[in-house]
Amino acid sequence: MPDKKRLEADLLGKIMLARFLEIPLRTYDQLVKKVEQSSQFHALKSTVTVRQLSGTQTVRQILPEAQHAPGKIVLVDGDVTFFYHSESYGREYLFDDEALADILSRSANTMELVRLVQRLRLINTRNRITCAIIRKLIEFQVNYVRSANPLMLRPFSQAQVSASLRAEAGIEVIVDEARISRLIRKLSIILPDRKEVDLRSLCPKPRQVHCHFVDHVIKTERALMMEGAIHAPLKDGEIAAEIGKKFAARLSRRTVAYIRHGLGIPDYRDRWHKGDYLNATTGFSSLLPLTRQSVRTGAPPGPGVYEIRAQDVQVGVCSVVYIGSAGDLRKRLGDHLRGSSANPSLMQIIAAGAKFRYRLVCDEWRALERHVYLAFCATFGVPPACNRMSP
Repeated sequence: MPDKKRLEADLLGKIMLARFLEIPLRTYDQLVKKVEQSSQFHALKSTVTVRQLSGTQTVRQILPEAQHAPGKIVLVDGDVTFFYHSESYGREYLFDDEALADILSRSANTMELVRLVQRLRLINTRNRITCAIIRKLIEFQVNYVRSANPLMLRPFSQAQVSASLRAEAGIEVIVDEARISRLIRKLSIILPDRKEVDLRSLCPKPRQVHCHFVDHVIKTERALMMEGAIHAPLKDGEIAAEIGKKFAARLSRRTVAYIRHGLGIPDYRDRWHKGDYLNATTGFSSLLPLTRQSVRTGAPPGPGVYEIRAQDVQVGVCSVVYIGSAGDLRKRLGDHLRGSSANPSLMQIIAAGAKFRYRLVCDEWRALERHVYLAFCATFGVPPACNRMSP
């Protein structure tokens, strides 16, 4: 019978902890503060030492809209440092067990004090698990958190996170896969570029990482076709070969096809035949340097559509930054050079050196501009970097 009661108590404790781990972040912060302001806590104050967990730092939250982020990552002299938004998330309570037992034996409100101690121990457990997980994820995905580039993510499943933490010395709590899943499903962190990301995204499975690789290679393919470096979309086997070269990951042709289908990306035949940006810009002139001399001699004074490209971009990155149209192409391009376009980002690129090409259109040149713009968005998934609104 005593063993059965112990088993029931252990099970109840696990259930209580599971529910405690799922408390929303802001509610949890309020709960910790309320506990420390209670009369029961003050009654036990002589038996409890309040401190912050080792290695935790706190800074006032500057992104109040980030309701699920316990903290943010900051680069300090090049080093990655995590700051919690509230002391509640790094709080730890140390008990003088002998003095605590003495107070409980003499108190008229023993049950209320016992419940408070249970609550304090739950806070300890949740904070220790949270801090251990965040520390481990940042250590393992440090290249990603520095750059926010999903191509820098490494496979690190929740089971692997658990195994890695269990292998560490000094971890005072059990960090199993179920507890990790319950805790991080509603948590996020703020990266150095102020982007908020789901904590679960820092522990991807291999297939999730491979999705980023496939997506990147196909997007690079489109840019390379525009630059004339390749003349046709890559087949699945060729995509797998590119991934092997760039990321040292071995994927089969069938795996690439499965991932591509899941991403909603058509096969190479459909990518070749669909009306994408390459087809939409058929009939454009050759590229010309965007200079006064070149505009004066190479741009016609008639209506049409034009495209501006940045001069220095990485290989495989689309260089098109602006799509526009005008009743007088020479005058409009001259306006860009004079900085009278009220578009600071475009002016900066032009000042650093840019190129342009155009297509003369006698009628409905605004309709062609819209067609080219929408084809660009469909091909690359985003509008040109310096187009501030849809035409």
